[in-house]
Amino acid sequence: MLREHDLQVYQVLLLKPGTLPKTSSGKVQRLACREAFLAGNLPLVASELLDISFPEAHPKNYSVESIQSWICQWLATKLYISIQSVDGNESFESYGLDSLTAATFIQDLETWSGYLLNISTLQSLGANANLAEYLAQELAHDRSQISAQIPPEYYQIECFPEYAQLQQRLTQIQTLEIPNPYFQVQESLTRDCTQIQGRTLINYSTYNYLGLSGEPRVSAAAKAAIDCYGTSVCASRLASGERLLHQELEQELAEFIGVEDCIVYVSGHATNVTTIGHLFNSQDLILYDALSHNSILQGCALSGAKTVPFPHNDWQALDKILQDQRQHYRRVVIVIEGVYSMDGDIPDLPRFIELKQRHKTLLMVDEAHSIGVLGQYGRGIGEFFDVGRNQVDLWMGTLSKAFASCGGYIAGSKALINYLKYTAPGFVYSVGSSPANTAAALASLRLLKSEPERVKTLQKRSQQFLQLAQAQGWNTATSQNSPIIPIVVGNSLACIQLSHHLFQAGINVQPMIYPAVANDAARLRFFISCLHTEAQINQAIAALANAKSIGC
Repeated sequence: MLREHDLQVYQVLLLKPGTLPKTSSGKVQRLACREAFLAGNLPLVASELLDISFPEAHPKNYSVESIQSWICQWLATKLYISIQSVDGNESFESYGLDSLTAATFIQDLETWSGYLLNISTLQSLGANANLAEYLAQELAHDRSQISAQIPPEYYQIECFPEYAQLQQRLTQIQTLEIPNPYFQVQESLTRDCTQIQGRTLINYSTYNYLGLSGEPRVSAAAKAAIDCYGTSVCASRLASGERLLHQELEQELAEFIGVEDCIVYVSGHATNVTTIGHLFNSQDLILYDALSHNSILQGCALSGAKTVPFPHNDWQALDKILQDQRQHYRRVVIVIEGVYSMDGDIPDLPRFIELKQRHKTLLMVDEAHSIGVLGQYGRGIGEFFDVGRNQVDLWMGTLSKAFASCGGYIAGSKALINYLKYTAPGFVYSVGSSPANTAAALASLRLLKSEPERVKTLQKRSQQFLQLAQAQGWNTATSQNSPIIPIVVGNSLACIQLSHHLFQAGINVQPMIYPAVANDAARLRFFISCLHTEAQINQAIAALANAKSIGC
């Protein structure tokens, strides 16, 4: 109870029965009780003074008044008197406190302010007001000394070591005498092709898996939503930002995935952060795949829960961790992804479901890169393995990839979604998804359901690229059954050079280097779209072959 309401107990009083001031209806008169306590008029049987931690330990500013107030509070607590009866003009010794009590005072003062007072100084200062003035001067001097010793990397952003490391990496890129490959301005729709610096290139750096971003029917739906609702809903949905489009999207996503309900957030990254951070706390355990996305890691950090990574896709190792740890925690959640964005591989979902059921945990699956991609109709990894969708507690996904929009969602039981809609900070305290983004996602979802051939084409093109790249001897990591195909180069600078060579050959593909991946695992990530033609894939493979032949 005390911890829940953030209360500090200073003293426990044992009173005679029936002596608390009450109203005629029997309610305790709290104000009268307070006044009687401060005046020392409560009929005590016994009392116990607890170890006290005074408020605002080590405050930034120690004025004479604040120090005087602290001294009076300390004396009132020790002497069982009201704070009003403590006289600042009286000395510490005039209250009859012995040397042991003086030592306790010095210890409590150090805990509160960080300043160690000499006992002889305490005895020589006389009035408590003099003590307060002395301490104010000493503490001000200490603060100025500490401030002078603080190095600039603690308060100047340009001196942060992390910033220096970034600058060092950017300088290394400059030594290659090639343009910085990051933040390239895209001058057109990013579909199977894009335009950069006036050149048209085959584009392998977009999540537009189903080609629905830029699809005329999706764009028309977004424009119509703006005409109807404007460019923003201008409030959180809990307040006044709810629109019919939001409800339609959530209902159709839930139906598409095969669960009871769904909640849509304005950001895919924030979906993981706020959901994980909100549902779990210090009493819980989060077990996550070692290659989990940053948003999962940030959610774990926010939660305050115990977090343990398990080796990538290794359900046997996870089983051992659960055998050792499950009984020590309240809630335990296993977090995996449908398709891992760095390697393009998928987990053995039925194995993780079996562990969840046997060890009585929750299971969360991040489908950012698997929804719209895996399964005969693009319904995700649940369809791919043909498992009951209610066997997973939290289905997470993004709207910025297969659904050609922006945002994220959690799908699951009605109880889960209802709880999140009323309590999740990233939903309750955030504006609702914009009309255009909501309408674009809804239109994309409907097109996916009516045109499942997009999924079939995507899967066919992905397999074509993977097989041709492997036939050339490229390291494609563990990619399988997904449109994400890495070409692992190893060295970061070599990876950037290969990306530049392909750019010159009309292929746009981004390098992924440290710290996004390990120092020896730099790679190009090819994202395949259903819009890519066989000829475009052959052209990319030929450009890779040429790069290998010249040692790039």
